[in-house]
Amino acid sequence: MSRPRKLAVNRLRERVAAGADPVASVDRFLARRTVPVVEGRFATFVWRGEADEVMVRHRVVGLPDPLRLKRMPRTDLWWVSIELPEGSRVEYQYETVRGGHREEYLQDPLNPRVAHGPFGASSVCAATGYVVPDWTRPDPEARPGEVVGMRLRSRALRREQELAVYLPARFRRTRRYPLLVVHDGYDYLDYAAARTVLDNLVHRDEVESLVVAFVPPGDRLVEYANHAPHARFVARELVPFLGEQLPLVDAPRARTLLGSSFGGIASLSTAVRYPGEFGALVLQSASMVFTDIGDDHGGGPAFDPVVRFVNAYRARPRRVVERIHQTCGVYEPLITPNRSMVQTFRDVGTQVRYAEARDGHNWENWRDRLRDALTWVYPGEQKFVYE
Repeated sequence: MSRPRKLAVNRLRERVAAGADPVASVDRFLARRTVPVVEGRFATFVWRGEADEVMVRHRVVGLPDPLRLKRMPRTDLWWVSIELPEGSRVEYQYETVRGGHREEYLQDPLNPRVAHGPFGASSVCAATGYVVPDWTRPDPEARPGEVVGMRLRSRALRREQELAVYLPARFRRTRRYPLLVVHDGYDYLDYAAARTVLDNLVHRDEVESLVVAFVPPGDRLVEYANHAPHARFVARELVPFLGEQLPLVDAPRARTLLGSSFGGIASLSTAVRYPGEFGALVLQSASMVFTDIGDDHGGGPAFDPVVRFVNAYRARPRRVVERIHQTCGVYEPLITPNRSMVQTFRDVGTQVRYAEARDGHNWENWRDRLRDALTWVYPGEQKFVYE
C-alpha cells in the first residue's frame, strides 16, 4: 500500500540532509510529537542516543524480531517505520548494543504509555483508532463492590489455598448470585483492572450482579496444564466451599470458568474432567496447542501435557459446557490453534462466541475483551436493551 503522504521522519531526514542543524531539528521533531509517531496506517519507532545497534523487541507474528532501527545520518536518532493496521495495539521493549555491551528489556524513554504484567512493564504503541475503553477506567459514579480474602484447605492440592472474592455492590445474603471463577486471579486484579471493570459493568446494568473468585495458582505450569488435582480442587472443593460461604445459584448455568493462556487450558481441562458441572467458559488466548502429525509442537517441555490434552480432546471432542466465549489476538502465535478450535467446539453443539483483536498475548488485550465476555455470559438488564 502506498503511503498517503511523506512520513514525518522522512521529512526530518531530508531537512537534515539538506544542511539543517541536526540537533535542533531532532529536538523540534520530538517536541512536537508523541512517540512512536503514528501517521495513518504507519508507526515510526524512534530512539535517541549513542549506540552501535538499536532494536525493537516484540511478540508480533509477522514482523521481524528483532526489528532493527537505522541511524539517521548526522544525528543520534534511530528509527524504523512499519505498517500498523487501524485499531492495533502493540507492546514492545528496546534492546541496544554499545561497545559490545547488550542491554535488554528497556522501556521506551520517549513514550510514557506503559503496560504492566507479572514479568515487568512494556511500552505501548497504539495505532490509529485504538482507544482505552472507558469502562476499564474508574467511574466515580459506580458504587464499588468489595473484595474479601478467603482460605481453604485443599486435599487435592495438598496445601492451603488463598483466594480473593469479589462481592458486588449492594450484596445481600437474601438473594442468590452466579459465580465466576478466574484463573490467575490476582493477575486479573493487578493487570487487567478486573475489579474496576466489574464495578462499572454491574453499575451500568450491563452485567448481572455476580460473585467472582479470583484464584492464584501454585506451580502454574504444572497445575494449569491439564492437572487432575487442580480440576478436582476447582470442581469438588472450591465451588462447594463457596456455596457454603455465600448465597450462590446452585446450578451449572450459573457457574463459569475464566482463564487466559495456560489459565484457559486450566478452565477447559477442568470442564472436560467434570462435564456438566459448569455452564460456560471464557477462554482468552488459551494455549490450545496441538499437533496433527508427530509431536514437534515447538512449545517446549511445559507444553507437552497441554498438547497431549488438546490432541486427545480433538480426537474425541464432546460438549462439556453449553457456551464458550473465546478470544485471541491476531498478533499472537496462538491465533491459528484458537481459530481451529472454534469449529471443533461448535461441531459438538457448544454455542461459541469468538472474537479476534489486533493485539497480542498480554493483559490489556484480555482486559479489553472482558466486557464482551461478561455481558454475554451473565448479561444484565441493560444488555438486553442493547440486543
